[in-house]
This record gives sequence, C-alpha cells and structure tokens, in this order.
Amino acid sequence: MIIDNVAFPAGQHCETTALGALLRHEGLDLSEPMLFGLGEGLGFVYWDAKSMDFPFLGGRSKPTMITRTVADRLGLTLHIQETASPRKAWQNVVAALTAGRPVGLQLDSYHLDYFTTKVHFGAHFVAMRGYDDTHAYLIDTAQQGGAVTTTRTSLERARDERGPMTARNLSYTIAGPAGRPDLGDAIRAAVRGNAHTFLNPPIANLGHRGIAKAARQVARWLDRSSDPSRDLPRAAALMEGGGTGGALFRNMYRDFLAESAAIVDDDNLRLGQRLYAEIAPLWSEVSQHLTAAGETGEPEHLNRAAAIFTELAGREQHAMRILAAVPAD
Repeated sequence: MIIDNVAFPAGQHCETTALGALLRHEGLDLSEPMLFGLGEGLGFVYWDAKSMDFPFLGGRSKPTMITRTVADRLGLTLHIQETASPRKAWQNVVAALTAGRPVGLQLDSYHLDYFTTKVHFGAHFVAMRGYDDTHAYLIDTAQQGGAVTTTRTSLERARDERGPMTARNLSYTIAGPAGRPDLGDAIRAAVRGNAHTFLNPPIANLGHRGIAKAARQVARWLDRSSDPSRDLPRAAALMEGGGTGGALFRNMYRDFLAESAAIVDDDNLRLGQRLYAEIAPLWSEVSQHLTAAGETGEPEHLNRAAAIFTELAGREQHAMRILAAVPAD
C-alpha cells in the first residue's frame, strides 16, 4: 500500500524534510526554515573523544528535538514509538500506514540502498509513505533523491542498527490541530526558547561556549588528524553540504528569522535577522579555511579559522541576546 500526496520538494535537512512531508499530508504547509526555527533547531556542539578519529562540529539540536518542539509549539499530536523488536517495529509502521498516516523514521543511513556514500549515521530521518512485498517507499532530502525506495531488508537493518545517535527502531506519526495554529505566538516562543538554550549551555562544548572552545582547538587540527587531507575537507563539507543548508544551519536560521519578521512586527526580531545575515557567511569562510588547511597542510589557514570562530562566538552571543528580548506578544 502507498499513501498519496506525501512529499516535501527540495528539502535540505533530513529531520525537517520528514517533518514537512508529514505535516503537508495533514494540510499544514510550512517552509523548511520555518520548521527549523519553530523547532528551536539552531545550536552548536564541539564533540571530541578518544574513540573518535576526528572532532565533530554540529550546528543543531539533538535528534528528534526539532520534531518534538514543533509539535509542542503548534499544538500537534505527536505519537512516538520505540522497540527493541524489529518485528514489532514493522507492525508499528504498518498500523500507521493502514490508518492512512505516513510515518517518520529515525535510522542509520548506511544501510539504505539509495545512499551512495556509505558512512554510519544513526540520526538520519525519512518519512515512509508505503510499502509492497519487497520495498519501502520513502521521502528523503532532495540531495538523496526526494521520493526514493529501499528494500524492506535494508530498512530493517537501518532501523535496528546500534551505535552513536541511533534510536531503538523509532517511528512517529503527527496529527494536526483542527485549525491553523497561531504562527505569531509560536515564533515568539521558539525564538526566545532557542536563544535561552544557546546562551545558557550546560557544558562548555555547547552553544556560544562551544564555538569559543572550537576557536581554541582548531589550530591544532593538523596534529589531531592522522590524515588531514581527508579529515579537514570532510569536516568542511559536512558544515556546508551535510544537510545543513549551508553555513552549518545558519543560512536556514537566517531565512527563518526573515520569514518570521514578515509575520511578527518586532524590532529585535528584525535586528536578529540582520545579524544572522552577517554571521552566516563567516561560517562558510571557516569551512573554506578548513578545506585549504587539509589540502595544503599550511597551519595559517587554521589560525585564520580560529580567529573567525572567536569572532563568531561573540557575534552569535550578541545576536541571541537580542533575540532573547523578543516579547511574548
């Protein structure tokens, strides 16, 4: 069986693409930047550990948090299921599809047939719109092909994988409210919530403190890597093209603020949008220096990246303080 009218054209980020496809089926058509912003998705994490080959720079909140927060902000009914049993996991999906609802899935993209780059990533999201005897029909980002198929065997492996950021065969459905939610109230609450989280990180690896930590660490990355020509360009590519919409999600958040400023009449919101329009290109500049450092082995590129990180820590802290002052109404 296959459910019609499940799509989210040109989606760039996996979780917002899956969420957008589910919401469109419910009659709620919101842009990807709006979903990202309402989900309080913007963040930063500098993640390094002895078990890791190379540090990871992340620019968003934890997996599923965008979906959970959008549901909360818009008054949606979100039903999440997890199970250790692949058999039960499949039954959960079939039950939802039989009831006429597409299903969001968190899984490891390594096992999906249509992924050409085979790297384990346990926090990938897709929307499932149907199945037949051998294949599952999915909605993924535009980069991965949009409307795609994978074998049911590969889907089971992807859902049941264990490792960093994986979930236990997680699936979810969304039911929309009776009427259209008040976007103005939701925007104000989401902007303030995201700003509060960014400004008050519980550990030094997160938020503006994490960016400052990256500034202190990045100059050592040529020595940190066993293969700088591989690791540094890969880190840069993930910042620009790893489903982030460019500039480590800052382009997407800039666009959310611009769309929001057309709905909510507030000077702090407009100023925050202008500040993020200036911030986003600096993240792309960082990625360019990381690539150049990996390709040339010249430490000056990392010194320059460190200086920009220091500037970004201050700029984003300032911008989020402005956005934290957006009034409730």
